[in-house]
Amino acid sequence: MLEATLWGLLGGSSLVLGGVLGLFTRWSPRAIALVMAFGSGVLFSSVAFDLVAESWVDDGGWVTGTALAAGAAVFFGCDLWVSRTGVPRRRRATADHGGAAAMVIVVGAALDGIPESAAIGATLLDPAGISAAFVLAVFLSNIPESLSSSVGLRRAGHGRRAIVLLWAGIAVLSALAAGVGYLAITGMPHGLVGAIKGFAAGAVLTMIASTMLPEAHERGGPPTALVTTAGFLVALIVGGPG
Repeated sequence: MLEATLWGLLGGSSLVLGGVLGLFTRWSPRAIALVMAFGSGVLFSSVAFDLVAESWVDDGGWVTGTALAAGAAVFFGCDLWVSRTGVPRRRRATADHGGAAAMVIVVGAALDGIPESAAIGATLLDPAGISAAFVLAVFLSNIPESLSSSVGLRRAGHGRRAIVLLWAGIAVLSALAAGVGYLAITGMPHGLVGAIKGFAAGAVLTMIASTMLPEAHERGGPPTALVTTAGFLVALIVGGPG
C-alpha cells in the first residue's frame, strides 16, 4: 500500500507544481493546451495497454466492456453535477475560477484525480510492476488544471500560501486514493480486478473526452492532434506491450 501511495503522490504532486507555475510565472494558453494534448495522448495509450488490454483478454469483452461503460456513466454524472455547481470547464487554459467556491474546485480536481490515482494503484498488481507511462500521464494531465485555477483564485483575492496548500491537500488525497485502490483490490478474484480496471478506464477516458481534448484543441489549434499522437507514441515506447 505504501508503494502505491507514494506513486499516487508523485502523480498528484504536479497539482502543486501547476499551482506554483500559475502563481509565479506566465504561460500562454497555447503552451498549456499543448501540454494538455500531450498528456491526453499518454493517457489514451496507458488506459488501452495498462487497464483495458489484459482485462479484455483474461476476463472477456462483456466484463471489461460493462465495467468500462459503468465507469464512464458514473464519471459523466459526477462531472455534470460539478459543472452545474460552478466549474464547468475546470481544465481550461484560460479558465477564471475566481467566482467559484474553493470547495467546488476541490471536488472537481478530486473527480478527475481519484480514478487516475486508483488506476495507478491497480497497475501495481501487474507482474511488470507500476506503469511509468501511466504515472507520467497523470502527472502531465494535472498541470493545466491547477495552473489555470490558481490564476483565477489569485484574482479573486486568495493568498498564494492558501492556494498552494489547497493543491497540496488534493495531491495528498490523490496519494491516498492510489493506496486505498491498491489495498482494496489486493486479494480479489482476478475477474473482479479486471472489472475494477475497466471501471477506472471508463472514467479516465470520459474525463479526457470531456475536459482535456476539447480545451486543448480550442486553445492549441490543429497542432494539438499531432501532439496528442506524439504523447500516445511516447507512452507506447515507454510502457506499451512487449
